[in-house]
Order: sequence, then structure tokens, then C-alpha cells
Amino acid sequence: MQETGQQGYQQQPGYPPQYMLQEQVAPVVTVKEWLITMLILIIPIVNIVMMFVWAFGGGNPSKANYFKAALIWAAIITILYVVVFVLILGSLAATFS
Repeated sequence: MQETGQQGYQQQPGYPPQYMLQEQVAPVVTVKEWLITMLILIIPIVNIVMMFVWAFGGGNPSKANYFKAALIWAAIITILYVVVFVLILGSLAATFS
């Protein structure tokens, strides 16, 4: 029998306890941090290295997700450029041979 004022809560097997289900909120990236980030992204070579650091380092999850997406887009665009370059070189080679 339950006492007055207490809820009957039974732990479900295979599920974490209720106190572990609290959502963790990442800190907001401030304007100052974004300005510094953009300033670093202007520097050649350093920008590529820092994109990997921010994407796979242990920093802010929002910033990490942004740079993971940016790296995926950079890879897609690089592959497209290589394909177009190879097609153009192939057509030029066929034209002049």
C-alpha cells in the first residue's frame, strides 16, 4: 500500500533511472567567439586544421556539429571539382590527340 503523498514509481528494467534522463544543454556560442572563429578561418592552412580541431575536439557540441557539416560540404565540393577537372583534361587530351 502507498503512503499518502508518495507516487508509486517502479524502475523499468533496461532503462536508466529518472535522474539520468535530464537533458544536458550546451553553452551558447557568443558573438565574440564567432568573431574569433571567423578571424581564424581567414588564415590559410590554419583554417583547415582548426576546422578539424573544432569538429572532432571536445568543445561545444553545436560548434562541433557545424564544422562536421562544413567538412562534409568541403569534401563534396572537392570531389566535384576533381571530377570536373578530370573530365576537362580528358576532353582536351582527346581533342589534341
